[in-house]
Amino acid sequence: MWESLVAMDQRAPDREKHKLPALSRWLEPGVAAQVVAAASDVALMIDSDGIIRDISVGTAELERSGLSGLIGQPWSETVAKDSRGKVNEILAAALTGQPTRAREINQNTVTGGDVPVSFSVIALGDNGDVIALGRDMRKVSVLQKRLVESQQAMEREYARMRSAETRYRMLFHLASEPVLIVDTRNFKIVEANPAAQRALSDGKESLVNQSMLDLLEASSGLALRASIAAAQNAGHAPEVPVHTAKNGRAFRLALSTFRQDSANLLLLRLSAFDRAQLDSGSPMIRTMIEKMPDGIVATDSSLAILEVNQAFLDLTQLSSRSQAIGAQLDRWLGRAGIDLPMLVDNLNAHGSARNFSTIIRGEFGGVEDVELSAVRVAGQGPVSYGMSIRSLGVRHAMDISSPALLPRSVEHMTQLVSRVPLKELVREATDVIERLSIEAALQLTKDNRASAANMLGLSRQSLYAKMRRHGLGDLYNADTDAGETIN
Repeated sequence: MWESLVAMDQRAPDREKHKLPALSRWLEPGVAAQVVAAASDVALMIDSDGIIRDISVGTAELERSGLSGLIGQPWSETVAKDSRGKVNEILAAALTGQPTRAREINQNTVTGGDVPVSFSVIALGDNGDVIALGRDMRKVSVLQKRLVESQQAMEREYARMRSAETRYRMLFHLASEPVLIVDTRNFKIVEANPAAQRALSDGKESLVNQSMLDLLEASSGLALRASIAAAQNAGHAPEVPVHTAKNGRAFRLALSTFRQDSANLLLLRLSAFDRAQLDSGSPMIRTMIEKMPDGIVATDSSLAILEVNQAFLDLTQLSSRSQAIGAQLDRWLGRAGIDLPMLVDNLNAHGSARNFSTIIRGEFGGVEDVELSAVRVAGQGPVSYGMSIRSLGVRHAMDISSPALLPRSVEHMTQLVSRVPLKELVREATDVIERLSIEAALQLTKDNRASAANMLGLSRQSLYAKMRRHGLGDLYNADTDAGETIN
């Protein structure tokens, strides 16, 4: 490479010596070679005819590609077709003395394929000889490819998010139920769909930046706060009944929490009660129902309360109707997971039930035995249930005919204390409790043994075995009681 530089330098006219000092005079051979190697990964010495006269390769990777085998060939013919125009342009610009910017050339190799190289061309005098200094761009090309792929992936993800947001906006605005997004810090409404605008403000004023608590009655606002606290602690909260402050409309409110931009937000959904059938009666009938001494309650198909009378409020120790509307009936009525499922199955099968014995729990912990009659109503609208609840009161407390109230075996068990070992005493107590539980279940289900087994969490065969062990009931009809129903 140094000999080629010296030869080209000597061919330069003397009048140009002051413009381009002779490299042989300024640099020693070793220093000149180091300068070329430091300035480029590959250097091409090209004469005035565009022929490659010498090649200096600065990296082992380029050396293995066989670039040195291109000496003696025209440079424009050793590059890819799409790069030949660039080669001619930078050679012509270098010969005119114009500054040339680096151009990326796809340089062919002897081993096949091409290598992207960024070449800068410098003229050596006016005789047409030039030196092309190049930098291997393969690593940069890989980075550029990754950048392009990343940009395309970002654009695809951005388009996907825009599509998802469009679908969300469409569903949000077309939803028939009121939906709101509320900030938990100040309860201000961040966003509301048109259904919420119509339900809470008659569509006349924007709900955005209004406090959700100002749109609800005071008791409903307290219920909303309690529901939010439950959702933040447990991750979810049951639906709560609420009433609007402006027109007193009743809704069931369901909420969920989520985070956005380091803020906790609420997604509120309001479901209106379908009370058209309840409100269609005459004022006289509504007054009669309100003054009935028995508790009257109407629910939807999920046992959410639609309407109650004052007697039901007295039984449940509630102070206002708004505390009951929208809540689940099993909050007050029936043994958990036992009575109401059995009642609903019977109503769906037969349409009505009479003299169904159960319990009712008050808000302040009181428990009272009740008896109810119920009916299933299924017209053109959704299914609903109506129930009449009667307190058994003193009449039930004075009923001493039930043998379960006189557990003689318990008295006998107490006499055994200090006479028999504790292990045997515990076994005796277990048998007594088991027998009393079976008797109570049979009494509650009016000797319906399939229902009693379900109530006790036993299979029918296990119940029969325990009844046989304790000598309870007539077991000869055990196979016929599967069809027994509540009268």
